[in-house]
Amino acid sequence: MSNPFDGWIVTEEAQELTGYTPDYLRRLAREEKVQAEKVGGNFWVFSKDSLLAWKEEMETLGTAKHSPKRKGAG
Repeated sequence: MSNPFDGWIVTEEAQELTGYTPDYLRRLAREEKVQAEKVGGNFWVFSKDSLLAWKEEMETLGTAKHSPKRKGAG
């Protein structure tokens, strides 16, 4: 039987993996920039692959990530 949470990590693990603050991680989740699910009142789980893809994209963009002309900006 497979684990339904395989590939998913909790906020603390996501913070350690990315260096992002818990507030920023929750914002990414609420804005649907990464795959995440809210479980219970204030407990989030994040797709590790989605989170790493976001981090890689932001590192690749560098300062261009702040451009209002960037696809998906805003």
